Amino acid sequence: MKKIILSTIAIASLTVASEPIYINNNNEGSELSALKAQLSTMQESITKLENKKAPEAKHKGVLVKSKVPVLKFSGTHYLGFVNATDGSDNTTNKFQTRRNYFQVKAYMEENSKDYMRLTLDTHDDSAGESGVRLKYAFLYLDNILPNTGVEIGQTHRPWIDYEEHNAWNYRSISKVMVEESNAGHLTNSADRGINFKTKTPYFSSELGLFNGEGYHNKEDGKRLSGEWRLTGHVLGTGKKKAKKSETYANVSFFGQQNKMSNKHNNQDLNWMGLHAVYNQPEFLVSAQYIDVADADPKYKGAGYSVNGEYRVAKDWNLIGKYDYFEMDSDSTEKKRAIAGVAYEYNHNVEFIANYLKEGGSALGSAKSQDALMLTAQVEW
Repeated sequence: MKKIILSTIAIASLTVASEPIYINNNNEGSELSALKAQLSTMQESITKLENKKAPEAKHKGVLVKSKVPVLKFSGTHYLGFVNATDGSDNTTNKFQTRRNYFQVKAYMEENSKDYMRLTLDTHDDSAGESGVRLKYAFLYLDNILPNTGVEIGQTHRPWIDYEEHNAWNYRSISKVMVEESNAGHLTNSADRGINFKTKTPYFSSELGLFNGEGYHNKEDGKRLSGEWRLTGHVLGTGKKKAKKSETYANVSFFGQQNKMSNKHNNQDLNWMGLHAVYNQPEFLVSAQYIDVADADPKYKGAGYSVNGEYRVAKDWNLIGKYDYFEMDSDSTEKKRAIAGVAYEYNHNVEFIANYLKEGGSALGSAKSQDALMLTAQVEW
């Protein structure tokens, strides 16, 4: 309708323009003034029509409004089935929705790399019931220092996110060593605090100060935890996102100084580790060593982890992982072994079939646990 009105006015304007205009020298000024006034009025009418907000059309979609120019929605899901047997030959079979993450990022107008991120996380509690909790809620400001941005709020902690995107690509079937309960069981991936993230071609780092209890433990607010990751990128890939199709080699020093954390019975939890990873299109190999030197006896000890990926054919990967951790107090051992195959169904979906064996004296009377796992890892 708006276009029809504008077209009609334009035709009328041409018609007026095509009429001969006779100007008497005696009143030339007044007629020119009248013509200019008429054209000015017509231009104002056209401008008003162009600026008039068209009524919102009725449609079946969802109208999204925001105070920022760009909103980005995404999700990650770990769906699976497990057949598990413990050392007493007790067998369980169950379908799982292990984790479901829903995420939105709101990018700012002044700097397109500044954003606010909110991530919700569903999980199954000890009673087998599903719940929702806050995983991330932070403001990211880019380049506040040379090559350095900052996360403020409930942010990434320095280590786990790095390992899951550079060395162990299968969080859907297993946590990394420092988080897994039958391995290091030292920390988790998010906490309330501040995290400075630096990226250069040959060096990257994360330096953070956090409450220390982690995002799904009670925050007591007594002491803070200083945490870090310092990574050398041997092949100069530090500013790039890690991809299976590219070659990179990284060496990292990481850890935390966590003073009197509520999670750890008001005991210190100070630990550090070394990690190395090499990737090329055909395969990936990774290894790390962790030492917990100052902590409550239930955490103090040392261990190592190795994992690999061999890409046997297009979209097909063979994967393996082994974790070993020994407690200082009573030489209790924790062991985990994973072997499996992964198939990339498309850009959004990957299927994984794997065998998991957990052992060691830390499991008590059960001694060992075996599981066959089927997983669909979905990202959109």
